[in-house]
Amino acid sequence: MFDIGWSELLLIGIVALIVVGPKDLPRMFQALGRLTAKAKRLGREFTAAMEEAARDTGVKEAAEGLNDLKSMTTKKGLGIDALERATERFENWDPKLPKPVAGAAGAALTLDPELAADLDAAELAPEPEVRTKPAVKRAEGPGGSA
Repeated sequence: MFDIGWSELLLIGIVALIVVGPKDLPRMFQALGRLTAKAKRLGREFTAAMEEAARDTGVKEAAEGLNDLKSMTTKKGLGIDALERATERFENWDPKLPKPVAGAAGAALTLDPELAADLDAAELAPEPEVRTKPAVKRAEGPGGSA
């Protein structure tokens, strides 16, 4: 902290011996020791108070939540790895290759076996339910016709 070596401490001790005198020097060092101990104690109390305040405000829980979020947002979890593979395949695409007639799925199968494997592994969204509404009957009026 202060970067004081042994030679500097010896010089300070000699100057203190000359200025204070040999009779009062031990009391001065005791007072200096008490002052140093009190400063350390105040520093520890301050640190403990700050840590307690941080615990009370929920900083630790927020940090843990951020760490959980960080672990959930991996490349694979976000699908970025699949996007990178698709980008790489697009960059390596050769437009001079013949186009099959079978459509997009057939093109994927003939041009890139890796893409075909990805398509096989992909989960399809469930088809929506189709409900037919019953015909609405019109109420007959007082005259018997609608």
